[in-house]
Amino acid sequence: MAHGKNSKEKVVYVGDSRVKKGAGFVTPPDYTAYPGKSEAFIPNFLLKEWMVGVVVLVGFLVLTIAEPAPLWFPANPSASIIPMPDWYFLFLYQYLKMPYASGDYIVLGTIGVTGVAFGSLLLAPFLDTGKERRFYRRPIASSLMILSLIACVYLTNSAWTHYKAELAETGQVPENIQREEKAAENRAKGLPTTSGNQQQEIAIVDKENPAMESFKKAGCISCHAADLKGASGPSLRGVGDKHDKAAILKIIKEGFEGKMPAMYDSAIAAGLTDKDIDNLADWLSKQKAEAK
Repeated sequence: MAHGKNSKEKVVYVGDSRVKKGAGFVTPPDYTAYPGKSEAFIPNFLLKEWMVGVVVLVGFLVLTIAEPAPLWFPANPSASIIPMPDWYFLFLYQYLKMPYASGDYIVLGTIGVTGVAFGSLLLAPFLDTGKERRFYRRPIASSLMILSLIACVYLTNSAWTHYKAELAETGQVPENIQREEKAAENRAKGLPTTSGNQQQEIAIVDKENPAMESFKKAGCISCHAADLKGASGPSLRGVGDKHDKAAILKIIKEGFEGKMPAMYDSAIAAGLTDKDIDNLADWLSKQKAEAK
């Protein structure tokens, strides 16, 4: 090409910048055009992916067989519990307890306020069109975000605090705590700590004892069930391994750690005598796992 201002200087083309007209759709080269660098998707590549998936699946199966899932206690429709959602829904749970989000204002709380909140999120990209991305240069958006975070933290903490207060007031123990205590107890005895490995069932000792009728007559079956396996209260099978006769008599007369009320007066009112109650405590103290 020319290097000076002389228009008569010979021009030499050293390249061609023109783009050739396309000839329509161009079929890309097959993987065979790159030997050693590629492979067929089916079955070569896909087979490798399937093999990895099979290995992972077998690993999961081995884990589930080796350590069964720790199941919770059997469902009990007569149990009294305080329902609680998962932790990430606690703020909504507490929000729906507020005066202007429940009761007569339930529609406002469930549809009105939440509708405005979600609508604002949907409209945010169209309303906040500024080019600035640093949060301290976007006071409105940043303030709303910080306010929302503070509200979520406050409502979550309020829900959990109220739940703990209800537990203390009713004397209930959450099921997860019961499972942890049971696992610790089993671990101390050298027994399996998960309900996935079922323990041998403890049999009732001396079913024909008259104390069995006293047990039913006193109303104990409402909490401990007729088969002593427990309903809203704990199982009494094997209770003799934990408490002797004197301790059981004390529990009947005074209750137990706020979890069980005193039952002596109600047993007397049901027609039992002191001798019947004494025989009942003696019979319960014999309910041991190793008894024959």
